[in-house]
Amino acid sequence: MSVTAGTIFDRSRIPLADWFTAIWFMTNQKHGISALGLQRLLGLGSYQTAWTMLRKLRSAMVRRGRERLSGAVEVDETYVGGVEQGKPGRGAERKFIVVIAIELLDPKGFGRVRLRRVQDVSSASLIPFVRYAVEPGSEVRTDGWRGYKGLAKQNYHHRPVSVSATGDPAHVVMPGVHTVAALLKRWLLGTHQGSVTAVHLNAYLDEFAFRFNRRKSRRRGMLFYRLLENAVITKPKRYRPSRAGLPTGKHNR
Repeated sequence: MSVTAGTIFDRSRIPLADWFTAIWFMTNQKHGISALGLQRLLGLGSYQTAWTMLRKLRSAMVRRGRERLSGAVEVDETYVGGVEQGKPGRGAERKFIVVIAIELLDPKGFGRVRLRRVQDVSSASLIPFVRYAVEPGSEVRTDGWRGYKGLAKQNYHHRPVSVSATGDPAHVVMPGVHTVAALLKRWLLGTHQGSVTAVHLNAYLDEFAFRFNRRKSRRRGMLFYRLLENAVITKPKRYRPSRAGLPTGKHNR
């Protein structure tokens, strides 16, 4: 038994002081810290050690039992991490599909966000995401895509809008998801040079959501506190990245 048992620090050979330093830099820098940067900062002998530390910290960015989104919520998909092949739109073949859900505040502004990678844009992928991210009984605003048609049967107040019928651009009709999508792509491009893998994308999305949901915090130390608080209640995980799974480039996180 030890004081770190049952936490992400369990059986770690890295001193807790170094862990706390990593948490501080991860939460206080606007775009976080790369594995290479952390390796240099802490003087670690292995890139994989630094990468594993960041991977464990990202797992702690999702609080167990966190509340789902509620009220008025926009939901839509975006495409990240790949090059388009074919015609634009949902039929285009891109690398990854990310679904975004964001709360709309009254009279204006945005609340919390949830993001998740899905295999496709069918109802079999989209509706489970909404059930995971949004509290039943909430108003869910989507475009007219048929993949969302089953939401009313799942106890949601579904409000579909045909973007083409409104005559307005998509970012005007659904401002929340388009704002988040633009910020996400900019963050991935700036931090990862747009290079992400399917294995790790959801972890990056969790980090993005953690930062976005705390964007109005006046004290950066509160982000440090929240991540540390989550770290001691998150069950330990063992990461043994394979050659295909472990990022090797210096720009990867």
